[in-house]
Amino acid sequence: MTFGQVLLVAVVAVPALGALATAVVPGDRAGRVVGTVAAALTLLATLPLVGGDHGWFGYGPRPAVQPWHQLDLQWVPGLDLRFHLGVDGISWPLVVLTALLTLLCCAYTLWRVPTGGGSGRALVALLLVVEVGILGTFLALDLVLFFLFFEVVLLPMYAVIAGWGGADRRRAARKFALYTLFGSVLLLVGVYVVVAAAGTADLVTLTGGTGLSRGTQLAAFTLLALAFAVKSPLWPLHSWLPDAHTQAPTVGSVILAGVLLKMGTYGLIRVAVGVAPEGARWAAPVLGVLAVAAILVGGLVCLAQDDLKRLIAYSSVGHMGFVLLGVATLTATGIQAALIGNIAHGVITGLLFFLAGAVKDRAHTGSLAELSGLRETAPRLAGLLGFAAVASLGLPGLAGFWGEAFAVVAAVQRGGPLWLTLAVLAALGGALTAAYFLRLLRRVTHGRPSPAVAGLAPGLARAELTAWAPLVLLALAVGLAPALVLSYASGPVEALLGVVP
Repeated sequence: MTFGQVLLVAVVAVPALGALATAVVPGDRAGRVVGTVAAALTLLATLPLVGGDHGWFGYGPRPAVQPWHQLDLQWVPGLDLRFHLGVDGISWPLVVLTALLTLLCCAYTLWRVPTGGGSGRALVALLLVVEVGILGTFLALDLVLFFLFFEVVLLPMYAVIAGWGGADRRRAARKFALYTLFGSVLLLVGVYVVVAAAGTADLVTLTGGTGLSRGTQLAAFTLLALAFAVKSPLWPLHSWLPDAHTQAPTVGSVILAGVLLKMGTYGLIRVAVGVAPEGARWAAPVLGVLAVAAILVGGLVCLAQDDLKRLIAYSSVGHMGFVLLGVATLTATGIQAALIGNIAHGVITGLLFFLAGAVKDRAHTGSLAELSGLRETAPRLAGLLGFAAVASLGLPGLAGFWGEAFAVVAAVQRGGPLWLTLAVLAALGGALTAAYFLRLLRRVTHGRPSPAVAGLAPGLARAELTAWAPLVLLALAVGLAPALVLSYASGPVEALLGVVP
């Protein structure tokens, strides 16, 4: 095995073994330490995966998927299934983001364990199992293997929400599970349609619609897009998200917003568009309309929200709408906007949920009406909340700007009355984003301190700063140098679009 193949195995195996070790090691804190070390080793294993034999731009027109590193082993010979993992410029930034956020969440539990669910080491073990599923989804180059990794996430995330969440956690967890199962059924049927028609599950071979008739591609894209729309989530299949975010513990919300939603948008790009490009071209206008509807609905609902975590949750609906609009344009600018929007949303919204959890832990409420005057008593926390809010609303120079601005640009480039109208409406949605985040800051940070805020200590714990600092720095770095993400993805995006009719 080459060094790259060893790393691919390690990226999936280390968190799996870490989860097992965390669960069996004696002592709660010792288990959390073991889990955090496993998460750190996983992050270290993801970093050298960059580049590989093809370099940053070593992509030709064929094949459409050229991994930097790949491992292709026989898995189930009778069904011609293979254990095929690979990484390229589309998946690598998401792999690193997943490993980073999981490490920050595991490290955060060393300082604070959510109440209600039991031991902290059980929570860390579940987070590592979720990490295995997400990383496997981003690395899988076999459709059946992709489906299996996609499903690994369901039960442990259900357990995180139901075990360590808020007062209404069980209802939220059931809703999350039911919606996800609905998407899983559609995904399974879509995978079956593709594999049965093409006679292979290999994504490298399938990309470009190889072996699939136009009718099969239309049916496959419809099934796959609906499945990924549930996970993204796309309006009107989004209603599980606010409840799950609101009730989940802080670390659960960070993983949900930061990387779990990206499984849907990544699957849409890699699998739905890649495997059924004719179906993608056919359905693009519908996807664009639904994406803009998500942007506007998310913004309007956020303007009416009075709960901090629920507002941030609904903001994800709008932000992911911009990502899906970029994908719907089927242009290089749009796909690039979607990819950097994925990373920016994961970094910024992960930071926002960390901060929302800190505010709620201190003030014992998430109601905006009871949180006024935060800057008077906890100026550092208020300052970080202000930074995350302006980053999320798309201030130029911060990470949130690039994905949303260039999704609109891509719609304009696509041209025609429909796409120009969608671009204008999406830009209006961007203005709504600014409005609701400025409203949030006015209600939470300004004014006279409310009784819930008046007694807060001004300082921040060292563990909090350790968990938040990498996200602050990444929001600045990606905002100032978007090439940190885009340079890796430009080649594979061009190759992918080369097979879209």
